[in-house]
Amino acid sequence: MYHCSVLLTRAFVSVRQLGAAAAGYGRSTVCAICVRCITYRERQEGPQARCAGYVTLEGVRILIVEDEVGLAEALREGLAAEGHWVDTVHDGRRGLEAALTGAYEAIVLDVMLPGLDGYEICGRLRRLGQWTPVLMLTAKDGEYDEAQGLDAGADDYLSKPFSFVVLSARLRALARRHTVAGPGPLRAGDLVLDAAARVCRRGDREIELTARELSVLRCLMTSAGQVVAKRDILDEVWDSPADTDPNIVEVYVSSLRRKIDAPFGRRTIVTVHGAGYRIAPDGD
Repeated sequence: MYHCSVLLTRAFVSVRQLGAAAAGYGRSTVCAICVRCITYRERQEGPQARCAGYVTLEGVRILIVEDEVGLAEALREGLAAEGHWVDTVHDGRRGLEAALTGAYEAIVLDVMLPGLDGYEICGRLRRLGQWTPVLMLTAKDGEYDEAQGLDAGADDYLSKPFSFVVLSARLRALARRHTVAGPGPLRAGDLVLDAAARVCRRGDREIELTARELSVLRCLMTSAGQVVAKRDILDEVWDSPADTDPNIVEVYVSSLRRKIDAPFGRRTIVTVHGAGYRIAPDGD
């Protein structure tokens, strides 16, 4: 059996964490989870080496901004093996410059970076009108850290250590939401959401939303006037709803309220205790 020379570090997760997906890559405690091992098996055995149920997406251009060179290279190898075009940058200032070119369909952005941290990079991108989906990586693990990333404009958040399989799935989900056109404009009073154009307006004022916030709002507005359960939002918006804490929905709803309601003195998203949320058409 092939055994990886790379030690189990922060870049990878345990076999127990990876769960059933790991079984598709063999029994070696490291080979089951290491990006290099996955790439090696595919070279030796072909695409059938992937676990059952693996879903591919046409290659996209991805920027990785990560100061841990070994981790950045491992992610580059794994994503390139999936058919993506990947560039890596190891400091914040160069990362911001690369992201501002608009040449990428997804950005993997570490929080702790030399020069500029990930929060500042993401915030600057959004203020400058750059809406490339951002998956933020951090060694921190807490709801306030996650909320800070979302407030900065990140579309998704992943704590280290993490599974490459999960990271890859989340990038595919972000790319799909960024490129697939949705239904026509949705309306709730003077609130208008054009998911296909990624534009949200209250009256004549445009509101900036992340890709995930847009998806949550679209889920609610599609069922305007009806109660939508947290679990239904998870099933609609997240790729792995069974493995996602339902409380994450509250984080995104709170973020949406700060953007679409609070500045206008409205209450468009109403909490129905014990049931979920509904959109109040008049927002009063």
